[in-house]
Amino acid sequence: MSLRSQLLKGILEGCILSIIDQEAVYGYKLSIKLQQFGLNDVSEGSIYPILLRLQKEKLIEGEMRPSPSGPKRKYYKLTQNGITALNEFYSEWQSIQFPVEKIIQRRSK
Repeated sequence: MSLRSQLLKGILEGCILSIIDQEAVYGYKLSIKLQQFGLNDVSEGSIYPILLRLQKEKLIEGEMRPSPSGPKRKYYKLTQNGITALNEFYSEWQSIQFPVEKIIQRRSK
């Protein structure tokens, strides 16, 4: 597993929660959104197991909705527990983001 994959694995769940917090999305659209933000190497095959786990943990819930083309799609939205988990992710991310950036910036000087 590459270093990028290892780093991404640790933060992907928080990124997914954050996208779902902004709008209800179905799995494929979530994949597209991640790619739009530059996470091109995140496959659908890695997204769906995370969505299932988040549902089991009651952080998100799915709702079947009609699709303009084809079968119904399962749209995900955050639960109250999901909002709490997302706030915890933001807090933890901020607690490591600043120190890591400071360390990295020292290298470029």
